[in-house]
Amino acid sequence: MAEELREPHASAEKGLTVQAASDEPIRARNVLKILTAAVEIFSRKGLDGARIVEIAKASGLPKGNVYYYFSSKEEIYNAAIDHLIHSWDDAFRHISADREPSDAIEAYVRAKLDNARENAAETRLFANEILQGAGHLSIKARDHMRTVTSEKARVIDAWAAVGKIEKIDARHLFILLWSVTQFYAEFEALACDALNVSELTAEDYDMAAKTITQTVLGGLLSRPSG
Repeated sequence: MAEELREPHASAEKGLTVQAASDEPIRARNVLKILTAAVEIFSRKGLDGARIVEIAKASGLPKGNVYYYFSSKEEIYNAAIDHLIHSWDDAFRHISADREPSDAIEAYVRAKLDNARENAAETRLFANEILQGAGHLSIKARDHMRTVTSEKARVIDAWAAVGKIEKIDARHLFILLWSVTQFYAEFEALACDALNVSELTAEDYDMAAKTITQTVLGGLLSRPSG
C-alpha cells in the first residue's frame, strides 16, 4: 500500500471504518519512525536546536508526512517525553502493595535498568531537559509524575507501617533508585570507564541490578530485634 497523504473517501460509514483500520498500521509505523529519529536528534541538540527537516530526513519520510502526524516539533518533543514517562509507569507498577518489598523492589530496579538500556536516547533526552531547567516539560507531564510518585510513596509507607521495611522517606528512596538506574544510560562513558569496558553489555546491566538490589534491600529490610 502506498504511504500517501490523503483523507479516506467513502460513501458509507462502513467504508470509512475499514479505511481507517487499514491506515492504522501505516500511521503507527510512521509515527514510530518519526519519534525514533526525533529522540536521537533531540537528545543531541535539544528542542531549540532541532529542525523538522532533519527529523524528516532521519526518519526517511518527506517533511510533509511529518507535519501530517505532528503539527510542530514541540508536539513531537512532547510525544517523545510522554512515551518515556509511560515506560517508567510500566516499571513503577512493580511497586505494589500486594507484593513483598524484596520482590517488588528487585523487579522495579530491573525494569528501570532494562528501560534505560533499551531507551538510552530517550533517557538522555529527558536528562538534558531537566538540566536545562525543564522549561519544555509540560504541566500535564509534571502533574502525572507527581501523582504516580505520591501513589507509590504510599506503598512504601504502608510497608514500613507494618514492619516489612525500615522507616524511610519514600520520595528520597525513589530519587536514589532513579539516579542509580538511569546513570548507566545518561553517563554511559563514565560507566564504561569505571567497569573498564568499551561498551555496556546485558551482563553488565544484570550485575548492576544485583548490586543495586542487594545494597538497597540490605538497608531497607527490617531485622529481627534481639
